Amino acid sequence: MTEQSWLESATTHCGAVRNMNEDSLMSRTEDSFWVVADGMGGHDAGEVASEMITTALGKMNTDLDIPDLVDSIEDTLLEVHHEIRVYSRTHCDGRTMGSTVVAMFARDKVGVCMWAGDSRLYRYRGGMLEQISEDHSQVNEMLARGLITEEEAVNHPSSNVITRAVGATDILYVDVTVFEMKPKDIYVLCSDGLYGALSHDEMLSRLRLSSVEDYANDFVNDALKNEARDNVTVIAVQAV
Repeated sequence: MTEQSWLESATTHCGAVRNMNEDSLMSRTEDSFWVVADGMGGHDAGEVASEMITTALGKMNTDLDIPDLVDSIEDTLLEVHHEIRVYSRTHCDGRTMGSTVVAMFARDKVGVCMWAGDSRLYRYRGGMLEQISEDHSQVNEMLARGLITEEEAVNHPSSNVITRAVGATDILYVDVTVFEMKPKDIYVLCSDGLYGALSHDEMLSRLRLSSVEDYANDFVNDALKNEARDNVTVIAVQAV
């Protein structure tokens, strides 16, 4: 494995309204591997699900080439998917319990994103902010089919309905995308609490104003000023 140095900031917050945090994060900067998970199901369910994901991925052997590591991450998520469903039956009377996940790892100039749900990976490059992951959500599916416009999607009543999550459905499908990394790229993994509280332009303004080491806390503070109604989790990284 090629060793790479990174600048990083990471934090999670329950937000301005909720008193419980169902988000979880995992940062293995020395292994160029990061994860954000956003749990659902309430007390003893959502936070358990997200923590099961980050704990399992945090224990993985990452000293693998890219194809094998992708397979290993997917296998680990499928195992956690099964464990969450068992936990739901034995501890939560079978009620829906699960978590989104977005993971990123890097090898030299190659980045890999794996995800299920609507937690996101963004790339900030050349003053522009681009979403790398694609939301598994009802609104995104409606957008793709041309049923609603981007303006209608912003405050759509189904904006919180996701179509994939670890543990929440019978079968789990994990999406994978591979991308070229360039010097000075900044990558931001986040739960929907961040982009639900901040517009694209507000996120872009913050990226232009702050430094990588401050991004996570500054993003959370911006979200709180906008009265973030959900948990907010952010990891920001840049190769050096």
